[in-house]
Amino acid sequence: MSFLSGILGNASEADAKQIQNKFKELFIPGEEVHAAYVLIRDTFIFTDKRLILVDVQGTSGKKTEYLSIPYKSIKYFSVETAGTFDRDAEIKVWVSGDHSPTVSKQIKKGIDIVGLQRTLAYFVMN
Repeated sequence: MSFLSGILGNASEADAKQIQNKFKELFIPGEEVHAAYVLIRDTFIFTDKRLILVDVQGTSGKKTEYLSIPYKSIKYFSVETAGTFDRDAEIKVWVSGDHSPTVSKQIKKGIDIVGLQRTLAYFVMN
């Protein structure tokens, strides 16, 4: 984890141990959370095996989608920033077999989009 700590930014990074406990029912035996980012109500969880996106839906937040993407299935991804003054950004992830992005998330200002992208690159390219 020390290597990951060095490559991640701090603005939106969540505590991996807290995320491991909070979402323990999602993980298979031995699966370990290495990094997580909280995006308002949604969470990007990077384990040693896959990327899990927890998407809290609706105004009440009662409905939640859990999307699990093995790293080997990610064909490519992109990060689009709006520029210096408008800090909003967008991240897109394409999975093998899909022609359009499987994941497309708006990232609001204050979120470390560079750290999020770097973490995704680390797991996809290793």
